Amino acid sequence: MRPLGWAARLHRGPPSRLLSALAADPFGDLPPLAARRVVVTGLGLVTPLGVGVAAVWQRLLAGATGVRRLQAEDLPEAHRAALPQLPCQVVACVPQDDLAAVPWAAQEDSRRTAKFMSYALTAAAEALQDAGWRPETLEQRQSTGVAIGAGMSCTTDMADAGVLIAEGKLRRLSPFFVPKTLVNMAAGAVSIAHGLQGPNHAVATACATGAHAVGDAFSMIRRGDADVMLAGGTESCIDAVALGGFCRLKALATRYNEEPAAASRPFDAGRDGFVMGEGAGVLVLEELEHALGRGARIYAEVRGYGMSGDAHHITQPPPDGIGAQLAMRRALSQAGLTPEQICYVNAHATSTPQGDDIEQRAIAAVFGEAATAAQPAPGSPLAVSSTKGATGHLLGAAGAVEAIFSVLALRDGVAPPTANLAAKDPPLLAGLVGPQARALPGDSPRAVLSNSFGFGGTNAALVFAAAPAR
Repeated sequence: MRPLGWAARLHRGPPSRLLSALAADPFGDLPPLAARRVVVTGLGLVTPLGVGVAAVWQRLLAGATGVRRLQAEDLPEAHRAALPQLPCQVVACVPQDDLAAVPWAAQEDSRRTAKFMSYALTAAAEALQDAGWRPETLEQRQSTGVAIGAGMSCTTDMADAGVLIAEGKLRRLSPFFVPKTLVNMAAGAVSIAHGLQGPNHAVATACATGAHAVGDAFSMIRRGDADVMLAGGTESCIDAVALGGFCRLKALATRYNEEPAAASRPFDAGRDGFVMGEGAGVLVLEELEHALGRGARIYAEVRGYGMSGDAHHITQPPPDGIGAQLAMRRALSQAGLTPEQICYVNAHATSTPQGDDIEQRAIAAVFGEAATAAQPAPGSPLAVSSTKGATGHLLGAAGAVEAIFSVLALRDGVAPPTANLAAKDPPLLAGLVGPQARALPGDSPRAVLSNSFGFGGTNAALVFAAAPAR
């Protein structure tokens, strides 16, 4: 049996021995951890619905969709021969004309910069502009950090590199191959572009990436590692490798190739898989006093962040959704809120038969009558929607984009629609929002929750609340 460390051995003994050992610590007490309040002061979006927060939000509420038929031009040139072999012929791509039209868009050099990095740079530039934050002094730059993750980084470059090696052309491999495929390079590119010397962090937790990045940045500011953080997720892997791989998993929608706008249908009885999307979402998170001190506009307060693991299966959640339940309960606990104080949940629901069903059951378990009763007391049932019906599934960017949608829902008092929801399956949640946006119940102050789950059984939930009055 391996011997226990000194701390573990002391824990097994009487408390007085542990106290004596701590008192004898030659370094003294650890500094107290800060517990600062964190607010959202800037937002940036690159999505299949468009580029720029105002345009994307308007189109989402109007019932527009970014889902369309896959075209040869959507794939890298070397991958186009595989197009007829793909069972899924539906995608949600960023409209490149919209991207070219915004003045803050990053100028992509495809030799040096992967598209997931460019999307992050564009969303970060908008978020900083929106927040009115331009760190100029050394102190400001050192207290501003970046936490931007990706789920799959650049599968196109990896696939192309594999072909070169198989053909014996190793010397033709680009010297930028490694910098273009590292998951942390979006965060690195944003840090370099704006001279940000605070924490430089990148999380890769599949489809929970964006939410984990926002939550990690929130935690960093709370404990005093930074005053301001650019946080979010980014993804762009629409190529034959990623599409083919998800098709082999039978995760993608294949029933609606001739009717692409109907393919992404979270919570609907006709769903048969998700639609792959791309894009980026970046939020500026800021310590409350720092934001107030410079007169910043505050969208919302980040109140809670919950994480969990399913410990069940590499791609399937457990039937009881216990991991999702734990993440939501932990986020609510950290926020100091009860389920009854949440008026809207932005569900992860991707349009897969099993995942959407289990998430409904998890939400019902956490929120009880507020979610399931047709007329809970007081007021209307908890509003729940999935915006993936309009955007497709943005993989590593999804959690951040949906966190932004949740913040905007809170600001405007409106639950965005769930596109293509015609027949609820199962009809468990009374407040499922259909294809039309719905006003949120009650008056301010409001609080909302956003769910994100990923392969490997990783789960995250974020709670946003109305900005504290000052």
